[in-house]
Amino acid sequence: MLFVCFNTALLAQNITKKANWIRPEVVSGQQTWGIHNGIVFSLWPNGVETADQGTGGPRGLIRVGYEYMGKVYLINFIAIEPVVDGKIEFSEISPSNVDGKWGKLLWTGDNETTDSYNPINSRGIISHPDGNKPEIEQLSLYVFTEQFLNGANPYLKLSIRSDRPEEICFEIHNKENSAKMDRCALTATMGNYSRLRLLHLNNETIDSRKLYSGYSGIDFIEKEAYSASTFLKLKDGSPIVFTTSNESFSELSSWPNDSVYYTKRNWKYRPLCKLTQYWRKDNMGYNPSLEVRVNGRAKYWSGGTKDTSQYVNIPGGPAFENFELREKYYPGQKFYYGLTIKTADELLKQ
Repeated sequence: MLFVCFNTALLAQNITKKANWIRPEVVSGQQTWGIHNGIVFSLWPNGVETADQGTGGPRGLIRVGYEYMGKVYLINFIAIEPVVDGKIEFSEISPSNVDGKWGKLLWTGDNETTDSYNPINSRGIISHPDGNKPEIEQLSLYVFTEQFLNGANPYLKLSIRSDRPEEICFEIHNKENSAKMDRCALTATMGNYSRLRLLHLNNETIDSRKLYSGYSGIDFIEKEAYSASTFLKLKDGSPIVFTTSNESFSELSSWPNDSVYYTKRNWKYRPLCKLTQYWRKDNMGYNPSLEVRVNGRAKYWSGGTKDTSQYVNIPGGPAFENFELREKYYPGQKFYYGLTIKTADELLKQ
């Protein structure tokens, strides 16, 4: 199965015909965008998985999935975490200014002028970003959020290129009324779902089971971040950091045959192949403050309750949960998040 999955997607990467985009048929349609045989994203209340029309939560997150054989699978969530005067705020738990519930409302637009929450979404703009390669298309739209309690008011431009169908570019800006941000991290928040345990750096591979050895609590656990000097680099010099599961596909897709895990089957890995996840920066222009940060969990998240009976161990041991790049904020900074069936070694050889 894995061999078939790899070759199907690799073939898709090499096709330069007109891109086959996924986007709303009308501006009031389901809020899902992406590219066939590649990366897909959606906003609350719409789910990203095929036939998932949304369950009402969690808000304040960008759902990111991957399409394989005509079906989209949820892989991760991207949260927005602005820091002002050293105070961090989390988009998925920060209360809404509209109804006071957890999770900032997110909405889209075709340009930067959208100022307030509007559930009528953008279809996305198709452009040709490379004048030397007119066959390449790009799907772009803006994602806005309510202003944060710490005064931050960031907004994002999301883009997918047809020649990089497994990657989203996140470009961060701020509204004029925004407080000055120290940084605005975009964090992939659900690494436990893919049981990501290996963080690939240029001179070592960090194993979450060793890094968090002996920890069995219900909370997050965190060690030091890793500076840009530890990053791997693509052939063009772009710094990149990968996370992968240590398990085979058959191990990853299995689930404990135990009654205590029955109510946690939403954590069972559903895609039909393993995926490498990564963050990267362009080869020029990144700030010296750039670093990669991860934290881990030994037990699956269970809504924040302190009742330990509501938690179950992650099969195989502690895994990375949050995975992000951190960099001093500057308007227009770009972070690239990718999902690919290629291994880290295969990507580095491209």
